[in-house]
Amino acid sequence: MHRHYFLNATCHCLIWCVVTTSVLATTSLSAQSLSAQDTADATRLNVVWNLGQWQTSPPMKWLDDQSPIRSLTYQNESYQDEPTDVFAFYATPGSIHGDEDLDHDLPAVVLIHGGGGTAFAEWVHLWAERGYAAIAMDLSGRRPEAPQFDEESGRFIPNIRVERTRLERGGPEADHHHKFETCGEDLSDDWQVHAVAAVMRAHSLIRSFPEVDEQRTAVTGISWGGYMTCLAASLDSRFKAAVPVYGCGFLYEGESVQKPMIDGLPKTKQKFWIQNYDPSAWLSRCRVPILFVNGTNDKHYPLDSYMKSFAAVPGTKQLRIEVAMRHGHRPGWEPIEIAAFIDHYLRDEPALPLINDAHISGQRVTAKVMSTTSIRSASLNFTADDGPLVDRTWQTRTAELSGNRVTAEIPENANVWYLSVTDDRGMMTSSAVSFPARPGPASDDVGQSQDH
Repeated sequence: MHRHYFLNATCHCLIWCVVTTSVLATTSLSAQSLSAQDTADATRLNVVWNLGQWQTSPPMKWLDDQSPIRSLTYQNESYQDEPTDVFAFYATPGSIHGDEDLDHDLPAVVLIHGGGGTAFAEWVHLWAERGYAAIAMDLSGRRPEAPQFDEESGRFIPNIRVERTRLERGGPEADHHHKFETCGEDLSDDWQVHAVAAVMRAHSLIRSFPEVDEQRTAVTGISWGGYMTCLAASLDSRFKAAVPVYGCGFLYEGESVQKPMIDGLPKTKQKFWIQNYDPSAWLSRCRVPILFVNGTNDKHYPLDSYMKSFAAVPGTKQLRIEVAMRHGHRPGWEPIEIAAFIDHYLRDEPALPLINDAHISGQRVTAKVMSTTSIRSASLNFTADDGPLVDRTWQTRTAELSGNRVTAEIPENANVWYLSVTDDRGMMTSSAVSFPARPGPASDDVGQSQDH
């Protein structure tokens, strides 16, 4: 029986994650005020999200149910007084290998593309090869071209740059106008409502397929899809694991590229967007085990907003922060830790290593590494640069490993830093990122662990 390791959202952990007054204030709320907050959240939930309806399998139509990678549409929310359709690719181990006997009691994954993306056949094929039923929907009201296969070998030909055709009953465009400017008026023209509904309905649909084990489902998304994964994991408790890549909340502050668009909204719309469409409004509800994956220099979802999002989650959570990780769909689905994290919760595979229970004494940090696999290396990653996070140069120094402890000397000029470890499978995970130059309550205890 394996053990699930995670960080719990105590006051100490929040101090470690992000030292800001607004975040720390949430840890001192009384049970009574928390109850009042839950009531307020429930009221907002009913205003914007029709969760009960979206957890029912929608009407659907197969466009191709014979090819290795199948295509379908399913009905979604009304737009301009007309029902809309969502296109999706679907694949299973049996469909791509031509063997129906492979398709029984399958774990399943919902795949959410980012800005400029679509339903990627390559992505569902990747997960079907891993033994999953996989569904990827288009959130811009379009249908991508059919996947290509080699005429002689029958092998799938990966192609991420595909032509797309607008559906006759496509919903709102996935553009800035429908993501920001329409908010707070008629909800039926807000992209977020259509997108969350499309994701949850795809989840309901894949759970209804006879070859799928409805109790073993996960979600992962990239960029805007990572943003959407944060919302989905917070609003749809049926998922058993979630991996947002790049995407996060707190986009209305810091260095987020979305901040100017939010700032440019009229005050009433700005308030509505922050209270309903920013994932920070809902991450405190997230009880789905979640792995946050990002890079140190991501300009779309900068590290300070990312760590506030991580701190907001009260449940099971882990981090994978990579120095200078590239931003894109393929770079976003390539990290091997994504499948390993999902495999742990859906297939009982070994957990990712967890850096936990960290303490600082002077310039020296010592942390505990909880892992069922052997740790082969550890590092301290830091930057001493000033200016925008996206432009900073990061440095990496080897950290000391001794038993289940990792120790490193923090350079005096480091203003942002974190630890990382890599196990004998090549799986890399990170501690929370520290911003020690920022004001806030002092604490030597910067991490706490719990296992079960």
